[in-house]
Parts: sequence; structure tokens; C-alpha cells
Amino acid sequence: MLQDSSIDLVPPVTLRGQVMCPYCGVGCHVNVTTQDNTVTEVIGSKSSPTSHGMLCPKGALLAPILSLPGRIVTPLRRDSWRSPQTPTTWDVALSEASTRLRYIIDKHGPDAVALYGSGQLDTESWYVGNKLFKGFIGSNHVDSNSRLCMTSPAAAYRIMLGSDGPPTCFDDIEHADLFLIAGSNMNDTHPVTFQRIKAHCRKTKAKMIVLDPRQTHTAKAADIHVQLQPGSDVMFFNALGKIILERNGADGNFIVYHTNGFAEYEALLRGLNMNEAAAVCGVPLEQIAWVADEIIASKGLLSLYCMGMAQAVTGTAKCQTLTNLHLLTGHIGKPGAGPFSMTGQPNAMGGRELGGLAHLLPGYRLIENAQHRAEVERLWGVPAGRIHPNTGLTAVEIFQGLESGRIKAIWIVCNNALVSLPNLDQARRAISKAELVIAQDCFETETTHHADYVFPAAQWIEHAGTMTNSERRVSRNVQLAQPPGDAKPDWWIFAQMARHLGYTGFDFADNEHIWDEYRLMTQGRPCDQFGMTNERLKQGPLQWPCPSADHLGTPRRYLGQTFATPDGKAVFVAAHHRPPAEVANAEFPLTLTTGRLASQWHTMSRTGKVAKLASQAIEAFIELHPDDGAKFGVGEGDKVLVQSARGETKAAVRLTPKLLPGVAFMPFHWGGMFAPGGEANNLTNNALDPISKEPEYKACAIRVMPIRAAAREPEWVRPGVTEYFDEVVSA
Repeated sequence: MLQDSSIDLVPPVTLRGQVMCPYCGVGCHVNVTTQDNTVTEVIGSKSSPTSHGMLCPKGALLAPILSLPGRIVTPLRRDSWRSPQTPTTWDVALSEASTRLRYIIDKHGPDAVALYGSGQLDTESWYVGNKLFKGFIGSNHVDSNSRLCMTSPAAAYRIMLGSDGPPTCFDDIEHADLFLIAGSNMNDTHPVTFQRIKAHCRKTKAKMIVLDPRQTHTAKAADIHVQLQPGSDVMFFNALGKIILERNGADGNFIVYHTNGFAEYEALLRGLNMNEAAAVCGVPLEQIAWVADEIIASKGLLSLYCMGMAQAVTGTAKCQTLTNLHLLTGHIGKPGAGPFSMTGQPNAMGGRELGGLAHLLPGYRLIENAQHRAEVERLWGVPAGRIHPNTGLTAVEIFQGLESGRIKAIWIVCNNALVSLPNLDQARRAISKAELVIAQDCFETETTHHADYVFPAAQWIEHAGTMTNSERRVSRNVQLAQPPGDAKPDWWIFAQMARHLGYTGFDFADNEHIWDEYRLMTQGRPCDQFGMTNERLKQGPLQWPCPSADHLGTPRRYLGQTFATPDGKAVFVAAHHRPPAEVANAEFPLTLTTGRLASQWHTMSRTGKVAKLASQAIEAFIELHPDDGAKFGVGEGDKVLVQSARGETKAAVRLTPKLLPGVAFMPFHWGGMFAPGGEANNLTNNALDPISKEPEYKACAIRVMPIRAAAREPEWVRPGVTEYFDEVVSA
């Protein structure tokens, strides 16, 4: 059959490239092939220094995410809070949104507007948004969902070592002989890294210690599982320190020549009552001593920790007392040793580097430091004194400000705040009082449903961009597909809004133009990326500090045992145990801790729609110890109402002896689009760590009751639910 010659034949367009996975902070590299804007192949890159060709199930199932249901492909607007969102053009959306934002700024001042971003944004995009708000609008109310997960480790690094940023790298795994995993179910949340740890333990005599209130998949693989009571980590680490000190396991030379503050720390340890410590931790004193002896015997202690440590009112103290152990034993500043915080988002580290938190400016500069402000004002070309001298409101505080009326407008970017924030009833009340809500995302979410304007964003390989993983490794993603409809890169949207607001300095041609401006901001700073030119990043990732174009990058920091403090010495912190802000009581007799599932990531806006992943997360559930199930009259599979002092939710019961009696567990992934009335964060506490301002997700007091005995149904069920989840699961 002859082809009609009047039809122009367009050959298939095939593109290939290596990019970073858009999920957790490991930063696995994948080789992706697209044909005609469709992903046809995703393979783990064997040349990847982070993943060595491995992928977790979420990474292996990346191919469908460009075409999942619920994609936002055009700007949306609405006339009032109760009117429906309708499609519009970019010209209309940008013009109207900027006019309304300008009106609020002129009437109430810059302090009335806030930007709430994400560790999922690439560095270039986050940098432009941060520049717009702090340097031009004049509002420091710029924060990220990274505040909800990793600001406690960041604060501990800064106070004790002089700078944020872990001193370690993933290659330290192959040099360590003892792994201390605290507050992290790595098997489920960072599985590729955990596979490297297990492989190293199999090949060598390296041992693994896991601290977790739950008997997780990670704990099953451990040589020692310490099943701590929630919130007792500070006491446990101090108890370890006392035993190490008493058994002559301290590195005296390191302490004398490379640290300050030891005397106060030693006094705290000497005064510790060990029987009281064991009782607070809920573990035998003999087990604490066993762990201490393993640390004393080790030649390379690598501690890996995540949100189980950080998400607490004592999160900074937990990270400090763990770091104290590294300083006490000299297990830092050498291969195979050091405290290693594992980020939960692909660019959580990059967001800290570029200043995407309420207390930061680019290059790990502090807003309250006059010299730092002056440096940034000069580099941004804004008048002296333009940057407000006070730290802005942080994530939870921004939503409290919305409720009180201090904040009038909020711009939420790549962030499903109405599922991920703690104390969701407060967050909902807050957003309902806003005069203007802008949501910028690639998929519809519970949060976009509440926006006055929705800006459609490009995702993953639909744009080029740069990200930093947990080990300070900076990777450049290439564009391998076109965004659908009117979706645009986040940096483009920020730049266009800046122009509509009347600001100059945002005429960026592409992400490389932005990167060149940003890397200049890091020159001479602890996170120096000046040597990471666009050309070099196209050849492969690099680790900072990387100060010059001929520098090879820095896998490990502090190898000379000189730290980033003014005198070059690390600092011990004598932190005392404090219980969680809320403990179980007669009215709410259980302690709830929250976490993640291996099959899901964040609020399910992508993974919840991938059939093979969704089939493992069909309904919201709560895990209870069988003794607690019997005590409260609920059995396996029963539907229960779970209540805290803040709100309530519905869940199915799973009974398991892997929990301590009195402790309950819920994954936080489900929101109103997948499980109306089933949000775990209806319950969680928004009490804050006084240093990091990170909220306490990991401990709150709850009660459970069978649905049949409940006096009422949950009060709030979100309207406008998209009905696709059951279809995906059954497909």
C-alpha cells in the first residue's frame, strides 16, 4: 500500500540521558529513554556513584509518571473561594495573580506574604523564588517542607561542626565496620543505600545497630535492635556516652586537640543515673552497655539517621547527642566514620544551600548576620538594607500566621501542605482565611483544590535542572520530554511573576543562566559550588566544596580534623533529656508515631497512581500491639476512629507484636483524595523544636475506638475528590 504523499512523515524522536530519580535523597541515577515524549525505558545507571545500577521499586516504576491522571496542564483561576476553578491563559493568570499579590503587599506590607516551597524543586527554580521574595518583595517568610524533616540535623551540624552539610559520603559505607541507624527504616525509605550496607556487612564482619520503637524491616537485619520508647533518644545517647567514658573508650587526643565544650558534657554524663536512663529508654541496661562496647571496639562508626530523630521537639538535641558520640570517640573526619543525615527529598540539601529556609540566604548565609545580608544585596543588585534583618516565619508558623491574619497571601510550590503538615485542622482553618492562595504543582492535590490560582509546572525530565543529594553530590538533569499543555518550569513561573510585579534582574534565558548566577553566590562559602560549571555538570555529578574549575570535588569533609567553626574545633553540646511535648495519659492512652511505606512517597500524588505501587497501599491503617487491640476492643481489619487533642481520622486496624505495647504507628501518605477522613496528620502535634522549628510528628497522644462505638463521624471531608484511585488499583 502506497503512503499518501500529502502527509508529512515525522520520524520518531528518541532521546536518551542520565538523570537523577525524583524521589528520596539518595540521588540514584537512571538512564532514561523517551520516544515521542513517552518514557520507553528506565534502567539504573551502573556508573552511578550513589546507586551502582540499583533502583528501588519506586525508581524502577518511573516510566508512567509523565502521563498519570490528575495532571495540571493549564493555569486555573476562580472568582471566589466557593466558585469552581476554571482554565485560563498564562497572561490572565499571571496578570491577575500579580495584581492581587501587589495589592496585598502595598496595603499590608511585605510581611503579609509568604512562599512555601519544597525540597523537590530543582536548585535553579528554588533560587529564583527565594531571590524574588527575600531580595525584591522584602519578605523572609520563605520556608520549605524541608523544615518538616531535616532542619534539626542541619542545626546540629551548624552548632557543633560550624556548617550545615554532612561530613560523610556513601562510599564511607564500604569503609565502616559499625553502622548505627537511628530513627530510619532505611529498608523502606532509602532502600538502595540499605542494600549497600547489607552487602558490606555480608562481605565483612561489619555490624549493624538499629534504634527504632518498631521492629521494622531494617531492624530485622540488625545485629542489635534497640526498641526505644518514642522520644528517649537523647537519654540513650547520653547513657552510651557515660559507659564509653567509664570504659576508657574515649579518644582523649582528639578531644583535647580538636574539640571544645567537653567539660560540661563530661559533667552531664558523670551525673547520669543509669537505672533511670534505662527506665526512660524502656530497654535493659545490659543492652545499652552492649551497644557501647560495640562502639568502643569499632574502627569506623558510621551513623545514619533520618526523620525519626529529627521530627521532635528535641530533634536538634537528639542529633547533637549522637554527634557527641562521634566527637567522644574520634569517629569523624576519616573514611568510614561520621554522622550522616539522610534527606527525604531529592533536593532537600540543595534547598538549604540556596537559602530556601526562613533563616537562610544563599551559600549558607544567615539572615540575621548583617555582613551576610550585605553580601547578598550586593550580588542581587538590590539597595542596601533591602533584605529584612529578622528571620521569617517557618512552615508551621506561616500557617499559624495565616490563621491569625498576620499572613494574607501564600504561594505554595510543589508542596501538598494540606496532607503533609501536622495538625491539619489548623492548616485548613488557616488556608480558608487567606486573601490569596497560589498553588504551583504538576498534579492536582488536596492543596491545589484550595487555590485561587493554580500554575501548572513541568516535572522531572520535562525540564533541565540541578539537585543535591544527601552526600552533597550535585547532579544535573537533562530535559528528555516536553511538558504537556501550558506547563512550564518552576523557574520560568517565578521569573514571569517577578516581571509582572515590576522587578528587574529576572531575565533568565534558561536554567544554565540561573546556575551561573547561583554558583557565584556560593563562592568562598562552606557549600562552595563555584567550580561546578554548567559544562562540568553535564559530564557528571560533583560533591561540594568544589571551589574551582579544576577541583575534583570533596567526598568527605574535615579530613584534617579542622572544622568550620571560628577556631577550627568541633563543639560538644551537653543536651539533657526532655520528654515529648505530649505524652500518653488517661484520656489519650496511646503514643502515635508516623512514618512511610516502601511503596509510597510523600502524599501519593504520583506513587499512589502507579498501579503496582498503589496495590500495596489500598487503605489507611493503624498498627497496634495485640495487647492494645484487646484492651480497646478492636481486632484485625476493624475500622476505628483515632482521635488526638487536635483532630480525628479513620483507619483499618493491623495488629502486630512488632510494636511496643502502648505505641501505635500510622503511615502519613493518605490525604482526602485517596482516603477522605483518613489523614494521619489530623492527629499529629505541631509543637516545635525551639532551635530548628521542626514539628513533632513522631510522638503524640491518641485513643482508638471501633467505628460502631463512635459518637460521630469525622467532621471534615474534603470536597472535590478525584475518583481515580480505585480504578488504578483494579487495573
